[in-house]
Amino acid sequence: MNEHISRQLREAAGAHQPDRARMLARVQRGAAGPAPRHRTRSGLRSWPRAAIAGLAAAGILATGGLAMAGITQAPPPSEATTAPAPPSPVATPTPTRPAPPAATAPATAPAPAAVTPTSPHPTPSGASAGSRTQNGPLWSAGSIGSHSNAYWSESDLVLRTSQPLTSLTVELRVAQTGGVRDTGNWRTLPADDFTVTVQEAGGALVYRWVLKPGRTVPPGEHQFAGQYNHATGVRAATGDGYRVEAQSTGGPATVWGGFTPAG
Repeated sequence: MNEHISRQLREAAGAHQPDRARMLARVQRGAAGPAPRHRTRSGLRSWPRAAIAGLAAAGILATGGLAMAGITQAPPPSEATTAPAPPSPVATPTPTRPAPPAATAPATAPAPAAVTPTSPHPTPSGASAGSRTQNGPLWSAGSIGSHSNAYWSESDLVLRTSQPLTSLTVELRVAQTGGVRDTGNWRTLPADDFTVTVQEAGGALVYRWVLKPGRTVPPGEHQFAGQYNHATGVRAATGDGYRVEAQSTGGPATVWGGFTPAG
């Protein structure tokens, strides 16, 4: 008889899905007083209430033990993945700023430097034997410009006067040595004070400046220059020359001479 009841209880316990909260409440009610009457299987009617309550409590404890075992057997959480360290920054080379281009020399001749009046000087050693570089208030010197080259040249005349000039004619003659062609001219006195002509005459290129009537050249140092192309190579200036005719309060004066090579 006891073996039969035990088997039925085991089967009932195995098939039963307990409600833990309700069973605890029933146990508490059973301990406090008479339990309400329920329809039960015939094999359990003769068991005392205390035995049934004990079996229910055992089922609850078994269920709780299974739950705890499930919890304790749960695998541990996986370790946190460590993020890889960011790569070290790579230094970017600073671009080298390019050097500015080298300056090139101008294609045209530079402007003449400013001059100041000075006292007359002796006749230049490069002047021809038949020259006269000083007369009355006038002093003169001719030379080839230092910036002349194998294709182009400039003939410069420095004229000094110690008295005002009421008339003045300056003439530069450049011998036609081959390919001589005018490229320009200049003077330090006002351009509006002179009539300027450039022409070929007598086998030479002739530059002429004539002071206009009513104009005056003040005392001091003044410059006149003729510019020209020529055949390739070093040009000889031995056939070149200048002549200056002027009138001052002291009377007329005339100077002439040649051009010394560029130094």
